[in-house]
Amino acid sequence: EEAPPPGVSPELRESLGAAAVRAARAVDYVGAGTVEFIADASAPDHFYFMEMNTRLQVEHPVTEMITGLDLVEWQLRVAAGEPLPLSQPELSLSGHSIEARIYAERPAANFFPASGTLRHLATPPEEGVTVAPAEVRASTDGLATRVDMGFVRGDDNPCRPAS
Repeated sequence: EEAPPPGVSPELRESLGAAAVRAARAVDYVGAGTVEFIADASAPDHFYFMEMNTRLQVEHPVTEMITGLDLVEWQLRVAAGEPLPLSQPELSLSGHSIEARIYAERPAANFFPASGTLRHLATPPEEGVTVAPAEVRASTDGLATRVDMGFVRGDDNPCRPAS
């Protein structure tokens, strides 16, 4: 996942946002969620509705990183009956974010899931590391790494049964 997506002009981003708001309003949806579209590579301003999810998706940290917002907090506030803190036109983007997920699969077994011990994981240098989107803007060089629900060398998994 990448945000903002390469090749998407500010005008197209505006059109996509407006279409997403129209889709949510059409079903009286209020809350944080995801509306997905697919674009025609030969005519990028032609895009088509794919799906709407009335929940946050696993990729939501990509959006959090470029908006400085906590979308999980927003979803909880809406569930408690509070309004969304900002409207679509009030949102602003800053920076660039890429999400990569590591999967354990066995290619020899038709890529079925596999389990085992993670023996090594190298992440970017810790300089500029952040765990909260607001801290990204405060980092000295604007670069930051956010590691969500994962393991780095030496971490212990509290959910793993004792051996």
